[in-house]
Amino acid sequence: MVEALGVAVVGFGWMGRVHTQAYARVRHHYPHLALRPELVTVAEEVPGRAEEAAAQFGFASATRDWREVAADPRVHAVSITAPNFLHREIAVAMAGAGKHIWVEKPVGLSADDARAVADAVAGAGVQGTVGFNYRNAPAVETARDLIAAGEIGTVTHARLRFFSDYAAHPEGALTWRYERKRGGSGVLGDLASHGADLARFLLGDIASLTADTAVFLPERARPAAATAGHARAAGGEPGPVENEDYVNCLLRFASGARGVLEACRVSVAEQNNYGFEVHGTRGAVSWDFRRMNELRVSRGTDYQDQPVSTVYVGPGHGEFAAFQPGAANAMGYDDLKVVEAHRFLRSIAEGTPYGATLPDAVHSAAVLEAMSRSAEHGTWVSPETSV
Repeated sequence: MVEALGVAVVGFGWMGRVHTQAYARVRHHYPHLALRPELVTVAEEVPGRAEEAAAQFGFASATRDWREVAADPRVHAVSITAPNFLHREIAVAMAGAGKHIWVEKPVGLSADDARAVADAVAGAGVQGTVGFNYRNAPAVETARDLIAAGEIGTVTHARLRFFSDYAAHPEGALTWRYERKRGGSGVLGDLASHGADLARFLLGDIASLTADTAVFLPERARPAAATAGHARAAGGEPGPVENEDYVNCLLRFASGARGVLEACRVSVAEQNNYGFEVHGTRGAVSWDFRRMNELRVSRGTDYQDQPVSTVYVGPGHGEFAAFQPGAANAMGYDDLKVVEAHRFLRSIAEGTPYGATLPDAVHSAAVLEAMSRSAEHGTWVSPETSV
């Protein structure tokens, strides 16, 4: 018998919408899932937005105060898609109220925030999933399997890139994202957090690193009203950008492999240019998010002039079979969140974590803090990844 599970969404910008749609779709793709998510309530402080979400998606109720969600006995699991500075307070409260949490990365503004949430989840005996969605791509999971199986030999070096233009326009509004107290470390928390997670997911722990950061657009206009996404605010009162637009980082993995991680939110002419290239002693594997369902793979014993093949992922790779019947039928970004929703709900049903967890968030946050310390002091730093 399928059991109903009351779910809530706290924060209803674009990501709140993505989580909601994932709950609505998850049993379409995973019909044998033991839980059936029911949309109980949505919380959003912007006037009218929660009510609009409830009317559109069918939440039973709406509120402007997330604390009402924590106190609501109908709610058993909560998606936390509010701004970064609210993650810790909301997540700790929800876990303390006995609710399972699916929280977006970077889980607060610091490694201490991520650890606090991890401790709250562990102490309450609830499940916690983190929104590192790119690791859910079937091609990425296949790349990890190839690397682990030694198909490209011993990994020697890798490059991870996360370039976007979402903040490139000089009239982009000075929202919470650009403030240290509310947006944390800028592009580090936003994009490099995914890079840190993918680096560890594919290649294991990072032993040490050295990094450099920069702010390329040091001033933006303050918005006159509430904003969503990456709105513009031409003519508004100017204010300083307090966190990073750009980071590059050299990595030394515990395995002995070397790596480069680079991320930028103001890259003109780059739209979601996310991906990686991993090289080994007998081959290489690479992935580009913009061609999400393909891998470029080279393996063999030619070494020089060794050919590269394009592999189209199919039903035998990762979670692809839950979405498409044959190779080269495309999956999209929202599908990765359906995979995430499934793993979250399966964790709750079985009492065993699946997918990205709070300890994974702690590891990523520790790497980001090591980047910040390295950029400040100009030295090699070892991440403090204890959970």
